[in-house]
Amino acid sequence: MAKNIPAASDEAAVKTTNKGGLEGIVAATTSISHVDGQAGRLIYRGYDIHDLVHSTTFEEIAYLLWFARLPTYDEQAQLSANLIQQRYLPEALISLLRQLPPDTAPMDALRTAVSFWGMHTIHGTPTIDQAIALTACLPLILATFQRFRQGKEPLESRPDLGHTANYLYLLTGQEPKPEHVKGLDAYLVMLADHNMNASTFTARIVASTSSDLASAVVAAIGALKGPLHGGAADKSQEMLQAIGTAENAEPWMRATLARDERLMGFGHRAYKTTDPRSEELRGMAQQADPISFAFAQHVEELALTLLEEAKPSRRLYTNVDFYSAVLLNAVGIPVDLFTPTFAVARIIGWTAHILEQVSNNRLIRPLAEYTGPMFLPFVTRDQR
Repeated sequence: MAKNIPAASDEAAVKTTNKGGLEGIVAATTSISHVDGQAGRLIYRGYDIHDLVHSTTFEEIAYLLWFARLPTYDEQAQLSANLIQQRYLPEALISLLRQLPPDTAPMDALRTAVSFWGMHTIHGTPTIDQAIALTACLPLILATFQRFRQGKEPLESRPDLGHTANYLYLLTGQEPKPEHVKGLDAYLVMLADHNMNASTFTARIVASTSSDLASAVVAAIGALKGPLHGGAADKSQEMLQAIGTAENAEPWMRATLARDERLMGFGHRAYKTTDPRSEELRGMAQQADPISFAFAQHVEELALTLLEEAKPSRRLYTNVDFYSAVLLNAVGIPVDLFTPTFAVARIIGWTAHILEQVSNNRLIRPLAEYTGPMFLPFVTRDQR
């Protein structure tokens, strides 16, 4: 009889502490961002997110993450001009988006478009110029797809509008409200990077193989698509819509918890206290839509009480997805564009990590702890 004999190899001899999902495993070093889950802090290149979100724009954060310092006035003006100059899509890509069925999932459209864009645009080792070009193009891809599925023609970008305002204009065809631009820009700032999250890790793995920037970003988009990562804000909005009224909140959530299902927008793998991004988004959501905010705040307060009651041993707090949903809905982003809009923010984090990876590259090749049998006697087909 075969015995489960441990493999006599150096790899198997490596002691593992893996609890699943690589939790607690350090997979890389980075100077781009830091998450302090115990204290509830998010740091970009040494700066606290609470300081950055009130004093910077998305373009400034792009400069910070790419170049490791805050820009001067002239440097920022140059980067903004470069982003505006790159606001165009190849005609072949526009034609591709036009041909996509209207019921195509937006994340599938985005993934397909970035792959097509990369085939026509990207060559060689990832560069900052490529990062700038793709950052400029992502909002255009989404807005063009959105217009086509509405039976409308895409709009021309406006050079007088910044990155965030231009995205809203291209989506809606209307002059964006200042409070909506401010709120969405704050969202993009706070979602720009988050240390070694699933999609960023995916991008770094692909980059470590010496593949191109577009391939790494396409892989990251695939990871972000998952409801356990980027899709959670969609689910938070769907939950708020399902609850419907303040009176229905408690019975709806009690029934959900009784079925051992999750309340979306609460709890986070990294944070053991309030997500710092949710604190800032709460205020932005209130400014963008006070009525929707009042309902969401009621749901939030009740949810935290019920979670404490149902799961007293767990530390569950409001995460970034809850008020992201409220804010994105308030500024006019369709629910199925929530996750693609997350990608519009995270593209600068992904590309910053890709550039950091290739600057001092080593192929990412972790081990896996084998748990299957060993040395089974082989039997021929006739003997089976």
